[in-house]
Amino acid sequence: MKVRISIFVLLVALVGVIGSTAIAQDVAREDTVIFDIDGPAGAVAAFDNFNWMLPDNRRPYGYHQAVSEPLFILNYETGEIMPWLAESMSSNETLDVWTLNLREGAEWADGEAFNSEDVVFSIELLLNDETVSLSNAGQVQQWVESVEAVDDFTVTFNLLNANPRFQLDFFSVRIWGGINMMPEHVWADKDPYTFNNFDLEAGYPLGTGPYVLTAANETEWVYDLNPDWWGAKTGVFKLPEPQRAIWTVTGNDQIRTTLAANNDLDSIMDITLGAFEAMQAQNENIFAWEDGMPFVWLDPCPRQMSLQTQVAPWDDAEMRWMLNNVIDREEIIEIAYEGVTIPSRTMFVEYGGMFPFIDAIEEAGMAFSSGPDLEAAEATLIAKGYEKGDDGLWALDGEVLGIGIQVHEGFVEKRRITADVVEQLQRFGINASAEIIAGATWEDNKAFGNYEATTDWDACGSINEPWASLQRYTNEWWVPVGERSPGGNNHVRWAGEANDAYSEIVSEIGSLPLGSPEIVDMVVEAYGYFYEELPFIPLNQATKLVPFNSTYWEGWPTAENNFNHPATWWQSTHQVFQEITKAGS
Repeated sequence: MKVRISIFVLLVALVGVIGSTAIAQDVAREDTVIFDIDGPAGAVAAFDNFNWMLPDNRRPYGYHQAVSEPLFILNYETGEIMPWLAESMSSNETLDVWTLNLREGAEWADGEAFNSEDVVFSIELLLNDETVSLSNAGQVQQWVESVEAVDDFTVTFNLLNANPRFQLDFFSVRIWGGINMMPEHVWADKDPYTFNNFDLEAGYPLGTGPYVLTAANETEWVYDLNPDWWGAKTGVFKLPEPQRAIWTVTGNDQIRTTLAANNDLDSIMDITLGAFEAMQAQNENIFAWEDGMPFVWLDPCPRQMSLQTQVAPWDDAEMRWMLNNVIDREEIIEIAYEGVTIPSRTMFVEYGGMFPFIDAIEEAGMAFSSGPDLEAAEATLIAKGYEKGDDGLWALDGEVLGIGIQVHEGFVEKRRITADVVEQLQRFGINASAEIIAGATWEDNKAFGNYEATTDWDACGSINEPWASLQRYTNEWWVPVGERSPGGNNHVRWAGEANDAYSEIVSEIGSLPLGSPEIVDMVVEAYGYFYEELPFIPLNQATKLVPFNSTYWEGWPTAENNFNHPATWWQSTHQVFQEITKAGS
């Protein structure tokens, strides 16, 4: 407790030295909201990388929650696409021209107007990325032919093909965050491949949001309220009540429990059931999404084990199915999740809007079993000439069958999944191992295909319709191992006749208006190719046990106060700042 207080005081002093003179330099704890950061333990490398388009950036460390505002926010509870920086977006009848209408009066934190020129600049930056290495460049180039400013507050997007989901997928915080708009007057002379967007004296990172970054180091990022924020000045939004917002690295459940119990965290990242029960026993003001078991919110990104389909023996679909038949999904639920989630029936998230597609796939006999089929797995290996040795391991021509499963070091949940899958494979006789990889390296290994298997969530995308997840594995994204997969799409390098047929159907689905009745049957047909080939193995639905602390701040999202989901690492956190109020006020 004393250490944390001293760090807080030190940061206040630091803000007074390097922060803007227009910002309060001494902020009391009761006026400060503190967010936990999931991921790394200890010091964070490149803590000053706020270029959201570059790898290993610090976008979720407060930047896109408090500084960079989205054009729209998708409300998971109502399905409404809510205006934010923009007022509306609409398409022509053929769905290949979209018109964006921005809010008048929106400003960057330095007082410059936010207008259509900023949008055009930002999109053209991605369109002109010949390396396709900047975030979202691949997706933008896939769909956008040109973008033009009609006037100061109107932008027209001319698409290469009809896309009924253009607003939803690109600009509505459908998952995690949308495409961030950049201030042309700052970025015009910057190299987007090297600019880290961090210079506190110059006011970088510059955004339109209600907070400005005033201090940063390897473990904490401090943002102070901009009292001149455009949202409050124009009356569109209210000025948030917290005078200061801090994002801090905690690193593990033991530290999180101690800090939360001592009221040094207001928003706590994903923790285990045991850790939640421990902190709740010490602090009655700590609560979760659900008031009772299982306490959790269902994350939109189901967990999976991706297989590099260009690497033997996992280039053989039968061998990929052999792994699937070994895996006991129910055991993963019990061991890795302490029983607070469910196995995945398909690649999709189990949200209400997805049930018609999931149920149709299940009715077609393509739902995954929650338990293993070890006899089928053994039969596959025997048919391929494998023999089980005295050491209990399967081998072919004297070479033991093994697999290395890579996992991001910073995510305890994924490490627990991987550890259990490794144990299951070892029990069966496969020499499996977990390879715990630093975050930036893990991301690069995925992108360049440098892995046998990896625990990830990369079929993520579909919330209320199936195309977003399906299209991530189409042949348009295929690149050979050693080249970066655009946006991480199809990093498993699935290819061949089955993928060609799959891709053709998915492309047709993408051209149909949302809700078209024929889509269900088309999804089942496309899914059949995926199910046969199995380039990745769906494991379980992802849950987030994300507690909040009402000691200082009330109004957090819950299943009862469900103004939106509780993911404070998402860009939709801008909405959370509109809802939380000082406790007892």
